[in-house]
Amino acid sequence: MSKDLTNSALDRQNILNNQYALVEIEKAAGIRGIPFEGKTVVLKDQVAAFFEVTPRTVDNYLEQNAEELAKNGYEVLKGKRLQDFMLGIPKAFADEIGFVSKSMIRQQAIFDFRAFLNLAMLMKESQRAGLLRKAILDIVIDTINQRTGGATKYINQRDEDFIQSAFIEENYRKQFTDALKDCVEMGNFKYAVYTDKIYVSIFREKALIYRRVLRLDKRASVRETFYSEILDLIAAYEAGFADVLVQDCKSKGRKLSSREADGLFGIFEKQAHWKPLIEKVRNKMASRDLVFRDALHLQLQEYVTPLQREEFERFLGEKSQELADRLEEAKDVMKRLKERQ
Repeated sequence: MSKDLTNSALDRQNILNNQYALVEIEKAAGIRGIPFEGKTVVLKDQVAAFFEVTPRTVDNYLEQNAEELAKNGYEVLKGKRLQDFMLGIPKAFADEIGFVSKSMIRQQAIFDFRAFLNLAMLMKESQRAGLLRKAILDIVIDTINQRTGGATKYINQRDEDFIQSAFIEENYRKQFTDALKDCVEMGNFKYAVYTDKIYVSIFREKALIYRRVLRLDKRASVRETFYSEILDLIAAYEAGFADVLVQDCKSKGRKLSSREADGLFGIFEKQAHWKPLIEKVRNKMASRDLVFRDALHLQLQEYVTPLQREEFERFLGEKSQELADRLEEAKDVMKRLKERQ
């Protein structure tokens, strides 16, 4: 989907927290900076020159977006850190950028690459900033596709917790369908009806709508695209509601009507202990799908927040890649375990 980085703090932060994309963007930008405390930084005048704007324009953005830029690596050096920084500037570099006498400087504003990139995503006056924003969006998409082999619909399976959650949920799914079969007086469509009730209760979408959002074809399994946290909560719903059905069926000594089962589910889903768990998985689904799958769940927009660096590591890092390589073998193991039960 089209993104205007100048107007979306959420999209900007998602890019700045994606350490894998930042590496590629830095290569493409080709910014020459000053080594300082293990990273490369640039000065305000360098930033202004790169974007072909005046230093005053840079100052205006610093004033208007101070909190965001400070969070992403912009800072003003003073005292001992300023002295250390000044001593580390090569003379040839200082001469090239026209640096004034070190003894005259009492403070110095610096941008690390994240802060420089943050400014590029804010600046509307600069044609160069606009070109860089376009490159940033292309690189982010390419990086995710390269690290996932293009299989972003199943990026959830790169999480090391996915296999266990999928296996556990499948067992509780059997308990749930058995309870529906034995305790509810409806045709076979009851399995889809009550599955959808669980989905709507947790993430406000029926299976059909979820398929549309993720652009899944008819052959794709919806559950194979769920993140581990969602599978865990679905399993809890299935196990809990299955028990409710069985207990009420035993109490009445007969199968339940659809109206009775609906009433039980309405009471079941309103239990207070579900609320924090539901809010957590709504946040995970909405935020991750927007970044990794370029999919917006309209019913969950209020739950979207920027992904933290740990999330990118979890789904794009080396450990997740190892999991992807082992996935087929793990599926065979799960199948053998099920056959023993």
